[in-house]
Amino acid sequence: MNIISLLRYITSHPLNKKNKIKAILRFIKWQINTKLNPFPVIYQFTDKSKLIIQKGMTGATQNLYCGLQEFNEMAFTIHFLRQEDCFADIGANIGSYTVLASAHVKARSISLEPVPATFNHLVNNISINKIQELVSVYNMAAGSQKGTINFTSSLDTMNHVAEETDLDIIEVPVITIDEILIDKKMPILFKIDVEGFETEVINGASKSLQNEELKAIIIELNGSGSRYGYNESEIHDKLISLNFKPFQYDPMKRTINPLQSFGTHNTIYIRDTDFVKHRLLTSQQFNVLNHKI
Repeated sequence: MNIISLLRYITSHPLNKKNKIKAILRFIKWQINTKLNPFPVIYQFTDKSKLIIQKGMTGATQNLYCGLQEFNEMAFTIHFLRQEDCFADIGANIGSYTVLASAHVKARSISLEPVPATFNHLVNNISINKIQELVSVYNMAAGSQKGTINFTSSLDTMNHVAEETDLDIIEVPVITIDEILIDKKMPILFKIDVEGFETEVINGASKSLQNEELKAIIIELNGSGSRYGYNESEIHDKLISLNFKPFQYDPMKRTINPLQSFGTHNTIYIRDTDFVKHRLLTSQQFNVLNHKI
């Protein structure tokens, strides 16, 4: 993303529309800080959680610029989850969603991140929030069967299962979601963001997806699967067959709006809409960037 596109993204974000100047000043302040200070900083994420951010963390810095990088889905995570719940963060990166679930809500999380350097950032964010007892972490990729796979290691949030032309390749272990959950409480919410490998994750979670305790899935279906020969509409069809339906969440109104199909980025699939609607409407407000949501 070039600087013009980034500034447009920042100023058009729902939490910045009425405070564009402040948003731009946050961006400028961070750029100056990274020039003068090479060390990570501890950023107040929500009123109950923190993130460790440093230069080069594109996803984390967008949280700094915008409060919640993925506003609809992150707000859904906070509004939907409760302390007694379990959450699965598949493709956790540095742990933004894990921190929201376990530091802010105090739910239990199961978090997978395959790239060792990124996994270390995830562990550090768990530590700074003192939620080690709430989070089970796996330095592994999720797939359709146990084994190993080649992975990129230098693309930050865009790391993915390696193609022939990719550089900086590492080998990482692979585990299925069904295998991880065999002796654990079923998560009520999955977040799946694996840069095109979602089909393999879904194929390794067949038993888990059939469990009625799983009420919602946040999944990125943006066409990246085509690089591996996958048709992401097949994921949509499979989730529909399991009684999930696609929605978009409006955090300001606390409403879920039905979609005809999946979107171009994240889509929230929901099963048992009445249960989910009740959760969303009765959740406490949270504070981010001095906004009560």
